[in-house]
Amino acid sequence: MALVLAGLAALPRPAQAQALDLSGGGPVDVTARGGFEWRENEQLVIATGDARAVRDNVTILADRLVARYRKKVSDAASPAIVKPAAASAPGLPGADENGGNEVYRLEASGHVRILTATDEAVGDDAVYDIDQAVLVMTGNALKLTTPQQVLTARDTMEYWSQKHMAVGRGNAVVVTADGRRLAGDVLVAFTHDDQQAPAQPKTVAAKPGAGQDPLTSGKLERVEAYGNVEVRTAVDIVRGDRGIYLPDTGIARVVGHVRITHNSTQINGPAADINMKTGIARITAVPGGRVSGIIVPNDAADTSRKQLAPPPKARTP
Repeated sequence: MALVLAGLAALPRPAQAQALDLSGGGPVDVTARGGFEWRENEQLVIATGDARAVRDNVTILADRLVARYRKKVSDAASPAIVKPAAASAPGLPGADENGGNEVYRLEASGHVRILTATDEAVGDDAVYDIDQAVLVMTGNALKLTTPQQVLTARDTMEYWSQKHMAVGRGNAVVVTADGRRLAGDVLVAFTHDDQQAPAQPKTVAAKPGAGQDPLTSGKLERVEAYGNVEVRTAVDIVRGDRGIYLPDTGIARVVGHVRITHNSTQINGPAADINMKTGIARITAVPGGRVSGIIVPNDAADTSRKQLAPPPKARTP
């Protein structure tokens, strides 16, 4: 069975459309093997059984889809209240001569996949707020894959289309296309348009997502990490409280109770800079501060090399 939930297009979007963005475009086409259920009093439509919703180049796949709608506010009556991101749906139940209905929220549950030609988000459950252009996914094995990076998280995954920001919460890990890895309790990845100048990097002490202006989608601009931050290179593990990674420079900076571990050697300090291209980590000190550490000359690597060395020749009496 098939149903068109949104019949009219919303306001035009920028030329560079944000991936996984359902906030604008043409009709929402919904199909389901199990059929549809209308609940006019609750103002929702339920599609069950291999449900699929398609809008422009974005597809939602799930076991069950719920579309919540409301009466569309007339532009003439209250132009300030009209949400330009919400698509009108005059064919939904409850429409009248003064205006139709608009779908403002989509809910998906069971084997959820949201994808475009290049990007894919996977989880057990998902909610897309069309007014705010925000996708929130929960469940096991949360994963967001783009050409720039793969972001995984334990608790929730958020995708803010208008702010061009992806957030992973709970044991979050981002791995870039060239294999660079950054982990933390919360990771925030920002993108910008290749044709625009990137926004100025924020200090790592700032709150995630604070003060962000809408940007056009495109290249990975930076990744911010909060809580139990961990950066791994080929030889070192760097841990700290907060961090920021700038792909253009290949530099990651970690601050707050920083510890660099190299085999059995550990160096502590207030901050560290890690060159993700070369794998070199450098501890830094604040003015008047000191760097401390425990250096073990005969660490595991040295011991293994000594064990491989041939034993000395016995002397003849």
